[in-house]
Amino acid sequence: MPIVQVQFSPWDKVYDFFMSGNINAVLGDFVIVETEIGQELGKITAFIDTSKQDGELKSVVRLASLDDAKSVYNDERRDRALSLCQDLITRHNLDMKLIDARYSYAGNRLTFAFVSEGRVDFRELVKELSHKFHRSIRMYQVGVRDEAERLGDIGPCGQTLCCKSFLKKINSISTSLLSSQQLFSRGSERMTGVCGRLKCCLAFEEKVYKELSKNFPAIGKEVKTKKGEGKVLIWKILKQSLIIETKDGARIEVRIDEIIE
Repeated sequence: MPIVQVQFSPWDKVYDFFMSGNINAVLGDFVIVETEIGQELGKITAFIDTSKQDGELKSVVRLASLDDAKSVYNDERRDRALSLCQDLITRHNLDMKLIDARYSYAGNRLTFAFVSEGRVDFRELVKELSHKFHRSIRMYQVGVRDEAERLGDIGPCGQTLCCKSFLKKINSISTSLLSSQQLFSRGSERMTGVCGRLKCCLAFEEKVYKELSKNFPAIGKEVKTKKGEGKVLIWKILKQSLIIETKDGARIEVRIDEIIE
């Protein structure tokens, strides 16, 4: 049987489920799945290779109906829950930013998603929420990247955020990418996205930069070019050129194809 990845909320992680061949589902469809705590409604985000999956998985029960979706995605009920929870957060003076609320498919569980820079002691908050809603309460902390993906925005490039439009998996993004892409001296606005973290596009552009720079001589190396000899000072990867300093102190720009082996 094929394996599908299902996500219950835009800020939640994805889970793997078996899907029988008689369920005619496609990417983006909403389905009802079996979980450890009962049936739940989620969205298919990917189909994966069955040979890469180990262990026992729960199954997809059926395609979700419009009534199923309405039972979970009710804006009026969600907004009431968010408003009440926010009032309690303010009353308890908790350092957390509430971003979403979601009722489970069965309606017996209510999850609040929030952003915070550190750990939050929300035990008293959960007690009061349980008393108010008469449901099991779950507090789910998400990162600022997840918040940006959830809310959506326009990036510095003028396009919809990558995480909102097509980038579903964010790889490790470290400061080493700034060095390889020559961004350390460009200012923070060239490095960070609207979420305040290093831009996601640094990661998926890295492969291109590595490919384009593979023929560049090391910084500090003495090279011979058609314009003269000198020491490599600066790479200009996208232009496929570099700046060299000649023995008389002059700086000249040469193309990679002008270097003499």
